[in-house]
Amino acid sequence: MTSSSSTTIKDKPFGAWESPITSQSITAGSVRLGGLTFHDQTLYWLEGRPQEGGRQVLCSDKGDVLPKDSNARTRVHEYGGAAVTMAKDKVYFSEFATQQLCCLESDKKVEPMTPDGNRYRFADGVYDETTNQIFCVREDHLVDGKATPQQVVNEIVSIQLDGSMEMKVLATGNDFYAAPRLSPDGTKLAYITWNHPNMPWDATELRLMDLNRNGDSTLSHLLLAGSDKNTSIMQPKWHPQTGDLYYISDQSGFYNIYRTTSVETNTVMDEKKDPILPMEVDFGGAAPGWGLGQQGFTFLADGRLIAQYTRDGESVLLVAEVPEDGIVTNLVKFRTEDGLPMQFGGVVVDGTADPSSPEALDVYFLGGSPSTPSSIYKWNLETKGPAEILKKSSTLSFDESVISVPQQVEFPTTLGKAYGYYYPPKNGDYQCTTEKAPPLLVKAHGGPTACTGTSFNAGIQFWTSRGFAVLDVDYGGSTGYGRDYRRRLRGSWGIVDIDDVCNGATHLVKEGLADGDRLCIDGGSAGGYTTLGALAFKDVFKAGCSLYGVGDLTALAGDTHKFESRYLDGLVGPYPEDEAIYKERSPIESADKLSCPVLLLQGSEDKIVPPNQAEMMHKALLEKGIPTCLKIYEGEQHGFRKAENIEDALDSELAFYGKVFGIDVPGAVDIKIDNMK
Repeated sequence: MTSSSSTTIKDKPFGAWESPITSQSITAGSVRLGGLTFHDQTLYWLEGRPQEGGRQVLCSDKGDVLPKDSNARTRVHEYGGAAVTMAKDKVYFSEFATQQLCCLESDKKVEPMTPDGNRYRFADGVYDETTNQIFCVREDHLVDGKATPQQVVNEIVSIQLDGSMEMKVLATGNDFYAAPRLSPDGTKLAYITWNHPNMPWDATELRLMDLNRNGDSTLSHLLLAGSDKNTSIMQPKWHPQTGDLYYISDQSGFYNIYRTTSVETNTVMDEKKDPILPMEVDFGGAAPGWGLGQQGFTFLADGRLIAQYTRDGESVLLVAEVPEDGIVTNLVKFRTEDGLPMQFGGVVVDGTADPSSPEALDVYFLGGSPSTPSSIYKWNLETKGPAEILKKSSTLSFDESVISVPQQVEFPTTLGKAYGYYYPPKNGDYQCTTEKAPPLLVKAHGGPTACTGTSFNAGIQFWTSRGFAVLDVDYGGSTGYGRDYRRRLRGSWGIVDIDDVCNGATHLVKEGLADGDRLCIDGGSAGGYTTLGALAFKDVFKAGCSLYGVGDLTALAGDTHKFESRYLDGLVGPYPEDEAIYKERSPIESADKLSCPVLLLQGSEDKIVPPNQAEMMHKALLEKGIPTCLKIYEGEQHGFRKAENIEDALDSELAFYGKVFGIDVPGAVDIKIDNMK
């Protein structure tokens, strides 16, 4: 336990407080946890390790499953996800270096199952024991691996696991595929598909193909849901006992759970279905659709449905029976008072356990609270009580005297209300009596259809424990507030999001919770675009930091990966028809309007927002005489994963604001700001 040891409270300006939460402490014992799965009575998960260059390792309670030179990470859609497929006594995974699908034998020997050559990428697989093959998403980047976004081909394929490396295409012709899911009897394969310019949260289709014993597609690909071309459908999952197919759809205005019975799967579906659990909440997890393999519900061994949603910063676990008439009965809700953490997701269970055994009621998930880092939990539906932590994302903990607890805020904005979480400055060793309000750092999340949360975020506590206030904004477009809220950005990216972050900041100034002369903003990726746009188009913030953010929309439209290559059609407008709008909303075109310092942080190997975005923005700022600094981290990709880069990014941003606002930051790193007087 790292704690505040001083008995005398020091009076120092906001932002000049010393903190035990350093950039080094954040990365030293830190890992990224994800990919929970239960197989053969064993819980597995993935750990992304900054201290090992961001390597992603499959783990269980017995330790590392993969050998030290393996990295289980796929680059399908660039964002990846679902890089591991479990099969009897073997593990199949996408090796990051080659993107080959590999087999891990029981003796930790790794054998490739697909050809070398950096042509194919694989993800989201399901194993078929009857035919000894994997059904998965394959992304084809041509022989040299240098295909343009228009040339990349996404398909669903079967892969023979007998060493022949034989692959058969089962579904092709559409732009994207996801979530191939094999029925319990092995005769049908459900999947999600969509086409440009849609993103998976815009409009998708749920389709079904019949399989013969060899895994070939023998019948037409039956459309089960999505024929209206305006509904987002995702996360199909078969009920293991009834053979019914469940899925999530936003047809009702929220991401609710639907069911297609085993009888209905033989006919074309009527789109006017009702959710089995109608609620004005979004199921499916945070930022559904960005990563492959997401699943917002599952089934207990006794057949009951178990699902999770988050509302007002708190997660709720639902358990219900779904009888043949489709009307949910015996619905039970569990919250923090039942021993659950404040926020959690990624729920998995042992669906093959004896339904009468205690293990059949064990629930595993990723969760956390404002004072607890993201952790893997185990909780029993019958005994309840405090959930047991099996693995923490960080070995460090900090005294409550330096932990700021977020307060949910609603504030008026252009389209009604927007939401966020306000973190006041907090450090038991310090106070400030000489200043009326603290500097405020507004955070714009990426996506932009992602969302923020209340679990412990060391990257936020880093600031609050030094005397900064933080506002983490769920601007219009964020997931978790229903379809209408998520669609606020349609045609309005660079307007709605910027209005919301600015209105959130000014709201806190009016409330006396922030110093209007020391407002700063940061964000990564899409949040970086919102940051640069807020600095260029509004006169609210006095400084900002863009992490791998977009400065030139026209350049992004012609220089990004396939998954997002038409994303701007919906956010801005079709290109080049609406080129004038692209230029109008590009911060780089309005650099002359900027009058405050800007820090740019970028990875050299970013394929999502290429480095030329930061370089062009930096050049424009230099030419306009605006104080600026550009740091490019060699070998880093989209979203920093290496410990040294994560540390330097945090320390540089702190030192940057220190110089801009004249704060004497203890132990500040040296940073050179061009054009800084």
